[in-house]
Amino acid sequence: MIDLIVFSVAGNKYAMNIENVRRIIESISLTNIPNSHAYIDGMMSYEDKVIKVLSFRKLIQVQPYKDELVTLFKGLKKGHAEWVEALKVSAETGATFTKTLNPHACGLGKWIDSFTAYDDHVIEILNELIEYHKQLHVTGGFVLEMYEKDKEEALRMFNIDILDIYEHTMGALDTFTHELDLIANSLQKLIIYESEGSFFAIKVDIIEDIAHVEESALNSSVSDSEMSKFLDLEGVLDLDGVLINVIKTVKLPK
Repeated sequence: MIDLIVFSVAGNKYAMNIENVRRIIESISLTNIPNSHAYIDGMMSYEDKVIKVLSFRKLIQVQPYKDELVTLFKGLKKGHAEWVEALKVSAETGATFTKTLNPHACGLGKWIDSFTAYDDHVIEILNELIEYHKQLHVTGGFVLEMYEKDKEEALRMFNIDILDIYEHTMGALDTFTHELDLIANSLQKLIIYESEGSFFAIKVDIIEDIAHVEESALNSSVSDSEMSKFLDLEGVLDLDGVLINVIKTVKLPK
């Protein structure tokens, strides 16, 4: 029986023996290392050491996390533009509003609820976004209620109140877009890793779970990609129908 830390990067799942993991911490701001290897994100202080931080995304050669965030934020903005347009139609014609009035049920609300921030500046931006987003949905409900009593007042509320709150909501979301490095750091995790005399941190997207499996459950796997210079895969694990690449060792690029 072996114990594995399961994590995900760019939608793919990986696991490594818990014996090589010293600690898992929130990602922090790093100090740049001039002329370092392309896979190294920087260095940081950990206990009484200064250690390098290896980007797992760079190691497996996928796009930076912040590029995914750009795509995500574009989708969230589009979703709320459609929400506002649907509300406008309802305020003008009385058509049934089919979008959600629950600020936790839309795409943006679900993302907000799943996001945990540790940086004070990010928390400030997040709180502003939460407040405006909540106001948008609550006021949308008032507009629909008003339509039943006073159609002209409902349209006035939409044109003045909703559009103003919507502009502020999107402005707060744009602020997130301008702080992508900070946001990415707030979302990612650092695995403090030790193997074969090397001690460093590995930046990953999400820590999923700890799995207890039999070694016989691993299917052999061979990697012939560029990353095989630094990543030795032990096999593939089928865990409840999900395929997980099990890592034998990670090597720190020089």
